[in-house]
Amino acid sequence: MGSGDLRFSIWIVFALCLVCFSVGFDPVDKYYINCGSSDDVKVGNSIYVADKSASKFLTTPQDILADSNLNSITPSEGSLLYRTARIYTGPSKYTFSISQNGRHWIRLYFYPFVYQNYDMRSASFSVFAQKTALVSDFTPKNETVKEFSVNVMSGDLVIAFSPSSNSFAYINALEVVSVPDSLIVDDASLFNPSGAFNGLVNQALETVARVNMGGPFVSLENDTLGRTWVSDRSFLLQPNLATNESKISAVKYPQGGPTSDIAPPTVYGTCTKMNSGSDPNSNFNVTWVFNVDPGFQYLIRLHFCDIVSTAANQLVFNVYIDSFLVAQDLELSTKSGGQLATAYYMDFVTTPFDKSKFGLSIGPSPRSGYPDALLNGLEIMKMNNSRDSLAGAAILPTFPGSKKKLGVILGVSIGVPLALVMIGILFFMHIRRRQERLRHSRTWVPISINGGTTMGSKYSTGTAVSVGSNLSYRIPFIAVQEATNNFDESWVIGIGGFGKVYKGILNDGTKVAVKRGNPRSQQGLAEFRTEIEMLSQFRHRHLVSLIGYCDEKNEMILVYEYMENGTLKSHLYGSNLPNLSWKQRLEICIGAARGLHYLHTGDAKAVIHRDVKSANILLDENLMAKVADFGLSKTGPELDQTHVSTAVKGSFGYLDPEYFRRQQLTEKSDVYSFGVVVFEVLCARPVIDPSLPREMVNLAEWAMKWQKKGQLDQIIDPNLVGKIKPDSLRKFGETAEKCLADFGVDRPSMGDVLWNLEYALQLQEATVHNDPEENSTNVIGQLSPQVGDFNHVDASPSVAQFETSSVDDLSGVSMSRVFSQLVKSEGR
Repeated sequence: MGSGDLRFSIWIVFALCLVCFSVGFDPVDKYYINCGSSDDVKVGNSIYVADKSASKFLTTPQDILADSNLNSITPSEGSLLYRTARIYTGPSKYTFSISQNGRHWIRLYFYPFVYQNYDMRSASFSVFAQKTALVSDFTPKNETVKEFSVNVMSGDLVIAFSPSSNSFAYINALEVVSVPDSLIVDDASLFNPSGAFNGLVNQALETVARVNMGGPFVSLENDTLGRTWVSDRSFLLQPNLATNESKISAVKYPQGGPTSDIAPPTVYGTCTKMNSGSDPNSNFNVTWVFNVDPGFQYLIRLHFCDIVSTAANQLVFNVYIDSFLVAQDLELSTKSGGQLATAYYMDFVTTPFDKSKFGLSIGPSPRSGYPDALLNGLEIMKMNNSRDSLAGAAILPTFPGSKKKLGVILGVSIGVPLALVMIGILFFMHIRRRQERLRHSRTWVPISINGGTTMGSKYSTGTAVSVGSNLSYRIPFIAVQEATNNFDESWVIGIGGFGKVYKGILNDGTKVAVKRGNPRSQQGLAEFRTEIEMLSQFRHRHLVSLIGYCDEKNEMILVYEYMENGTLKSHLYGSNLPNLSWKQRLEICIGAARGLHYLHTGDAKAVIHRDVKSANILLDENLMAKVADFGLSKTGPELDQTHVSTAVKGSFGYLDPEYFRRQQLTEKSDVYSFGVVVFEVLCARPVIDPSLPREMVNLAEWAMKWQKKGQLDQIIDPNLVGKIKPDSLRKFGETAEKCLADFGVDRPSMGDVLWNLEYALQLQEATVHNDPEENSTNVIGQLSPQVGDFNHVDASPSVAQFETSSVDDLSGVSMSRVFSQLVKSEGR
């Protein structure tokens, strides 16, 4: 075979590989519309249907279909889509029926031309998806493709066009396509300050740049999700410092990791790297510069694949976003179990930019034997702001219906207001009756922390806080300033998604924790209000107490009782704090379970925490556990309902998979998250650790494998080896396993969990007096086979029941003593 034939054969194999990689995901919802045209058009692997076929989705005051009448047209990609356009002279909307909830692409195609009296080069308009403004007062000047992705929770997706004053709107082509759930997940990192970013799955995103580093333009035909990737050459600040590498055929997608849906092999198989040559002392960064809109946060996705090393651990480098070091001593082979040429990506969320450009850099690490760094691909996505906008302050228009719907509109216009008035009257009467009942049934006692002055008497005219009012909790801003030494940075004890947490001392000497909201935080006013409403209603020894709040000077500040020993998470890993004993860990889990059980059962309607994790379980000076951070909490379903339909929120690694799939929230979602915490307590490691081998990355999945094999003792915290009695470990593991059941109906209630954790503690402590070395747990198990059973009927047996069941022949360990904690009152 000649060299020409060999090259031809290689290209054939390469092309077949591309085809294989480009037929992965099959979207459930897919709408492609060739606007203004009477003909279907094929672009790539998709058929854009003629406008008349899609008119059933459209509501518009006037049908204006524009044709460019050009035999040739300048745009290259999908040029046939730009020959025609639909013009909107007033508010118009497309309504698409969505079969599968989740993230969807929205791609808008624009190419201005002149049609009769409509010069599209001067058109100005806004576009909305549901209530999110995608573009505002937008005037496309040339060929433009705007790509967005939004999370559609239920029902229909409405895309609306609103012409600016004295103008009109238009579009050449439109597509709405399902996106795999795995494409955007809550696994992004914040930087400046560093931490985890929660809520990414619910963000509306606009693609600002999608770049193939070191490679050519990747067309939509060669991407499983119909994306295009541009070359990075025009973005390089100093092109002479960079060189390219290509090894597409070597790319591997790890099991359980990125797939070709994340990025195709034509992206992972090429890279831009340092042009170090043979100079072992090279010390420079390769930098790209991109345009951004100030005032918005951005999701930055970095794609890596080590196609340059010849052996593992050769390549170690640093990554910077806008001069901030976001990945130090990055060693790609450790992310893939020592494998080279393996796809890997990292997500970062920025703070809102205050400038119109930002830089991305890679550079050598001092740990590397030879100075080199690489990047294979990059995606920059703008995130919607607090006004639910990806553009300016556009206002969603109202939409008149067609003439033939006039009768319906008149009926609705008359009937709906009347119905609303009636509903309003009934609702008002219901609220009045409820408030009257509450006023007669319960009043909150003044708050007192460690004997300190009550909030009511200290900062307000009242001496007690009623259910219907939070005014007695308000603290003047100047008092908060004094308590925190004017927000002294040296007093910061934590940083979260809401903002910084300061240690504070009130003027009566009471220690407090002061959480000051970051105005740039995504966790804003709604979470602030929820926290106040929840914690001002509930009082329990295993829930962190709210002392007060401050909303002066546009501040959002929450003041809590001070928890001397910080978070449970900090005592398990990532710090130099002393190790917790097994008994301490059990008691902490029991305390947290009591707090959650109270939330679920302490009122007429359950309260679902929605963010149960070790970082939200705080420990006081005696290591007593208290559940904290109620900003995402939600009131549970009505008595005649099984769930609450709501947007998915929580922390990655702890999130109930059933809740994530169905957006249906129940108390069992908290139970799942608590099950993850239980394994976290036992194994003392992060719930998600990408630096570990693939099968160990997710703690819940890894621990469940060992639990089902009956070998949970193989993965426990080394500090606990030999210190846990087998029966206690067995009961603890069974409890976690039940909590992590795939379906909520199969999980225990928090009351059941509490029973079993109490039992695990007593199994650890109980001994037979005649034989100190002998564990009496088998005797206890024989006496009451129902104890610890998740199927028992009454989760809160009375004291009398225990007294009549007491047995005193357990070598001094009676049943009433074994379950002494369970009969304590958990009332308010």
